[in-house]
Amino acid sequence: MRPNLPKAITAYFAADEEREGETVSRCFTEDAIVKDEGQIYHGRSEIRQWKESTSEKYQYTSEPFACENRGGKTIVTSQLSGDFPGSPVDLRYFFQLEGDKIASLEIIP
Repeated sequence: MRPNLPKAITAYFAADEEREGETVSRCFTEDAIVKDEGQIYHGRSEIRQWKESTSEKYQYTSEPFACENRGGKTIVTSQLSGDFPGSPVDLRYFFQLEGDKIASLEIIP
């Protein structure tokens, strides 16, 4: 069962499930930052490219199962399963929101 998540985060996971890079990028502010796998992506264009590349490289599903607020961030823990080394893995998504958009996201195993 999915935890009760803020609207922007729910939209992010729904777009990610559909593997839609453009839709994922619209969940973020214009100048948002994403940190994932040692890389940093700045702005919606780079975020769209990051998501499209990841979706092409791997087939996966993400199931959020926990959510907490700490230090101004919303931390979602999700199980990621797919055709990548080490699957399945629990990832922590550190979201910082700005209004109804995501201002930053850091994904940590």
